[in-house]
Amino acid sequence: MLLITCPHCGPRAETEFRNGGEAGIVRPTNSAAMSDQDWARYVFSRDNPKGRFHERWLHAQGCGRWFTAVRSTVTDEFESFHKVGDRVPGDHR
Repeated sequence: MLLITCPHCGPRAETEFRNGGEAGIVRPTNSAAMSDQDWARYVFSRDNPKGRFHERWLHAQGCGRWFTAVRSTVTDEFESFHKVGDRVPGDHR
């Protein structure tokens, strides 16, 4: 079982959390003007890197807050956990 550290509540079992996918996806401001192809790309296309990856997590069985985790997709180890809106050290997004 993975141990995930909620930045609000501290370390908890992975069963308390829900993965929300890739972090940093910005919703288009004028989606009505987008082509079907562009809308499909926004809805369905996500990065799937080998290595360091930023993910959104929800502490569903705890505080109910979303946060960002940096995790290695190779080892499944978490590097760091951050409140929504906090800058991730070493990140150039």
